[in-house]
Amino acid sequence: MIIGHQKQWNFLKKAAETASFSHAYLFSGPEKLGKRTMALEWISLLFGQNIKNHPDFVLVEPQAKEIKISQIKDLIWRLSFRPGSAGMKAAMIDNAHLMNQEAQTCLLKTLEEPKGNALLILITDKIQELFPTIVSRVQTIKFYQVDNEEIKNYLKKQQVSEGDQEEICRASAGRPGIAFDFVSDPQRMDTFHDKIKEVEKISKTDLAFRFRYAKELSEDVQKTRETLDAWTLYFREKLIKAVNNRQSTIKLREILYFLQKTNSLILGTNVNPRLALETLMLEL
Repeated sequence: MIIGHQKQWNFLKKAAETASFSHAYLFSGPEKLGKRTMALEWISLLFGQNIKNHPDFVLVEPQAKEIKISQIKDLIWRLSFRPGSAGMKAAMIDNAHLMNQEAQTCLLKTLEEPKGNALLILITDKIQELFPTIVSRVQTIKFYQVDNEEIKNYLKKQQVSEGDQEEICRASAGRPGIAFDFVSDPQRMDTFHDKIKEVEKISKTDLAFRFRYAKELSEDVQKTRETLDAWTLYFREKLIKAVNNRQSTIKLREILYFLQKTNSLILGTNVNPRLALETLMLEL
């Protein structure tokens, strides 16, 4: 289900109807906006059928925090075959910024000399980590946070109570994917509130407690991701309220910077998660 992004969808739908689309696209924007969902919906539209397990569709995803050259070579090899029932080949590289340098170089050669009736979609929330030469050879479609009203309309259709609608909109911060996660697993909202209480408690504790917490948190990547997302929202709201307090504003901006940096390091590199979290704890 696509939530928001009507302008982007209308553009892609028209391209499908007129069969006038580029050989490669880059869907760029923050995480959990629905970029992957729209890519899958569009390819399904082009194929005229659901692409789940479709032989003419290729999905490339990171393995152990990176996309390797062997995966890109396999992608190129699979796209070289003549399409079957779909009449065309299509591929999606999710988290394309996690391609290592060898993989990006390999992909670049394909982008420079596209062959056959094939469509390639790259998905990223860190466009700056892709080679500029790759970005210059694809058509970029940017995605932005969705208005709360559009997320609320989705939540109403899911029969979510008005009170929970407000809470989910606040927690998702314009990202439909997070709203979808809350609806799919209602317990996530309780977990979200627990994370907020935890950071309020941590900010008043000594380093020994903080480092123990960092050790426990580092053992679960998914829990780390959810925790950092909740903390980011918490400190953003504090920053908005402290807009007239220069000293507090500077400190809160520093904390948000370290939160984003820590999240990026843990999810996108081979950095030691515990060490990254301990560094963050020093800033809280």
